[in-house]
Amino acid sequence: MGQFSGGCCWSLAVFGLTLHGLAVLGRGPRGESVQHGQSGTLPHFVEEPVNAYIVKSNPIKLRCQARPALQIFFKCNGEWVHQSRHMSQEHTDTQTGLKIHEVMINVTRQQVEDFHGPEDYWCLCVAWSHLGTSKSRKATVRIAYLRKNFEQDPQASEVPLNGMIVLHCRPPEGVPGAEVEWFRNDEPISADGVINTRGDHNLIIPEARLLDSGNYTCVASNVVAKRRSATATVVVYVNGGWSMWTDWSPCNVRCGRGMQKRSRSCTNPTPLNGGAFCEGMSVQKSTCSILCPVDGGWGEWGEWGEWTPCSTDCERQRSRECSAPEPKHGGRLCDGVSVSAENCTGGECTQDRKLLHDPKPHGVEGSRDVALYSGLAAGVVTVVMLIVAVTLYRRSQSEYGVDVIDSSALTGGFQSFTFKTSRQANPLLINSSMQADLTVSRTYTSPMCFQDSIDKDLMAERLLLDPVSEVKVKAVAERAEYPIMSHHQTFPRGLGPDYSGVPVGPTLGRRGKNVFNAQVSPWFSQPLHRATAVFGHEGGKLMVPNTGISFLVPFGGIAEDTTWEMYMMINQEDSSALSDEGTEIFLSPAVTYGPTGLDLSCPIAMTIAHCAEISGNNWTIRLKRHVQDKWEEVISVEEESTSCYCLLQAQRCHVLLQKPGRYALVGEPLNQDAAKRLQLAVYGSPDPSNALGFTLRVYCVDDTPHAFQKVAVAERSQGGRLLEEPKVMVFKGNRLGLQVSIQDVPQLLWTIKPFTTCQEFSFSQVWTARQCPVQCAFSLERYSHHSSAHLSCKISVRQVKGDKQLLQIHTSMLENDKGVIPFSSQADCSISSQTGSKAFKIPPSIRQRISATFDSASAKGKDWQLLAQKLQISRNLCYFAGQESPSSVILSLWEAQHQDAADLDSLASALEEISRVQECRTDSLGHSEEEMGSLDSDLNHLG
Repeated sequence: MGQFSGGCCWSLAVFGLTLHGLAVLGRGPRGESVQHGQSGTLPHFVEEPVNAYIVKSNPIKLRCQARPALQIFFKCNGEWVHQSRHMSQEHTDTQTGLKIHEVMINVTRQQVEDFHGPEDYWCLCVAWSHLGTSKSRKATVRIAYLRKNFEQDPQASEVPLNGMIVLHCRPPEGVPGAEVEWFRNDEPISADGVINTRGDHNLIIPEARLLDSGNYTCVASNVVAKRRSATATVVVYVNGGWSMWTDWSPCNVRCGRGMQKRSRSCTNPTPLNGGAFCEGMSVQKSTCSILCPVDGGWGEWGEWGEWTPCSTDCERQRSRECSAPEPKHGGRLCDGVSVSAENCTGGECTQDRKLLHDPKPHGVEGSRDVALYSGLAAGVVTVVMLIVAVTLYRRSQSEYGVDVIDSSALTGGFQSFTFKTSRQANPLLINSSMQADLTVSRTYTSPMCFQDSIDKDLMAERLLLDPVSEVKVKAVAERAEYPIMSHHQTFPRGLGPDYSGVPVGPTLGRRGKNVFNAQVSPWFSQPLHRATAVFGHEGGKLMVPNTGISFLVPFGGIAEDTTWEMYMMINQEDSSALSDEGTEIFLSPAVTYGPTGLDLSCPIAMTIAHCAEISGNNWTIRLKRHVQDKWEEVISVEEESTSCYCLLQAQRCHVLLQKPGRYALVGEPLNQDAAKRLQLAVYGSPDPSNALGFTLRVYCVDDTPHAFQKVAVAERSQGGRLLEEPKVMVFKGNRLGLQVSIQDVPQLLWTIKPFTTCQEFSFSQVWTARQCPVQCAFSLERYSHHSSAHLSCKISVRQVKGDKQLLQIHTSMLENDKGVIPFSSQADCSISSQTGSKAFKIPPSIRQRISATFDSASAKGKDWQLLAQKLQISRNLCYFAGQESPSSVILSLWEAQHQDAADLDSLASALEEISRVQECRTDSLGHSEEEMGSLDSDLNHLG
């Protein structure tokens, strides 16, 4: 009631004031009327109140200005504002000279919050003049705010080059409505012709450019606050495209059937920002043929080989043609003359159409003497040329065969010999710590390795037993199989030649040929080694002990609740089965794994040891698979393929496979510098048929654990002792053979049959020796039981115009069987399989975390490519791109590479480097770089 009364009184007062003003205007002088404006003019608002927002707790001011006006009052929400709240003032317009009445009021946050009307809090002005009143427009007053959460954040996206980028943004609710601005990499984006920011706050880029890749943020702001949306990563990627094919390379053979290839690269354009790799092959191969040159050959003389009739010049002729065959395709022309002429006699020659007189008898005898002397002279010249040729040949042989001459030649056929102490202990040697007899130092003689004058005959392709009564060799080879899972083994009897009762080595003179029975069966005609194990979902490792052959079944490769009995075995193959041309050879054992119907979700990682010397581009090495009695190419190690991956290292090759079968590495030499590694070993044992005899056996085998193990098994069955640490020798494909000789034998203590100190092997025997290793033997005999039992000598192995190795022998006949070498130098030689987590260096939990981190679907393969790069896997990445989990396959390959390593340092270092490169960046799955740092820490702890 008080408020109502007060309101009425305030209204009456305002009304009375208005009437009083009108009265004064009516009485006032003319000048005063002019000051308030012309008569008949209602108040005009110079400034009206505007909408306002209360920020936090700060009041706002509403302002009104009018002329001519006697009074101005505010009315808010339909009620007059008390006069005490008004702030009034007058001032004169400097341009018109009229008075302007101005009124202001304050509106607080409390006033707005206390109002509960159907509409927003509002105010207007009412101005009075002598003619009446005028009202201003309404001005609303609202409390300003801006909520924190966006109604829609922009989402990360991957867009191909020239594609459209659309980013949606709905800002938080607020008063007044928020304005939106887009930022890329914290830099504002200007709305130009390329980028369009629509009224609905969406960002549209019609044609994406590479520079449009980045982190995009939507920023909403009003008078109260500014809010930032979540960052959306936009990747503009480029799919790879093939370049043009290069020209075909020259045919790789000089003549005949060969191969040529051409290549292209995925560089038009190069894949960028995780773009797809090019589909298809980067290398094409095609057969080619080059006509071989045909050298010309002379045909028969004349039509019937007859002379022409004698001419008037006492001469007759005969001719022949270079047509048997004709020179073709750049072949050489025939050497010699096509026309032959000679004088003719016997009354057939005429001169001036008259017969000449018969030759005198003494003339006939003189011509016969000339023919006789000419024949003798020709014979003498022939003999001299033959002697010169033999001399030059012997000199050339001495140049290349100096190593087969005993070093006593340097002292005129005799040398000084002193026993030497043994070297430091070596676990591969027999009684290597035994000291030689140092109490006596004597001088002994040694015969030279003379150069015979017999023509050097190239070694036959097969080892034949020459009918020499002084050389007797017994060689018996039987088949044998080795069960892997038990220690009991049946060793082949006579795996190497049985030298019992052999007085001399299997040689024929100084350059005698290696003599073994041609009817001796190969060492092994059935699989030597086999390993079997049952694997399940946890995976595992299967290996053939001491052969360098193994494979890994990855974790998760076999479905859950499923097991497979898998096997791996080594087969003996002959290089002649590879191709008709015979240019390819086996560089590794042939390995079979199965079973045939094996079903895996990811490839196994197979490791195969090889003997190729891969430094330099001298080989074409291929992985082949045995299919229906023939070998078919799977992949060349230099090519890219989506079906198989091959990583060639210095001594091993790691292959990712999913198809069971028999596989082998084969090599085709590109030039004479192509080489393979040979392992040289010398064994010794007393002669059981001769108490004074001792036999040295020298082996040259491919430098693979499997090849050397066969020798070790054979020698162990005979009680052989390894007398010198095995050495590696490089054997080149230069078509030159191998020489093995024994040197520096103390002649006063030991005897060896004269001219048996050197043996030779043809190139093909060594180059393709797979079924039978290259081996030779030297039989020595002491002079008496009172002679020293110590033996010190050298074994020289060299390739003509090639590499050379010396094996130092220091041994004694008195060494007993306790020095027999172990089956293998590896400590875990009896372990053939491991299952579950103990088979892997990387624990399954960490492996799954790494795969989940790098196999991000939204990263378009970017992260696993970085992982491959840091793990030194830089080629044939298209193979991994086709896998369901590229990171998991990469880790399987890493496991195969580092199965002999004892820690995880290389993997931890790679993750640490990736963490540094991508510092402070969150990957597309939400894993931060702290996640990779955690993986790195876990790996370091395990390592």
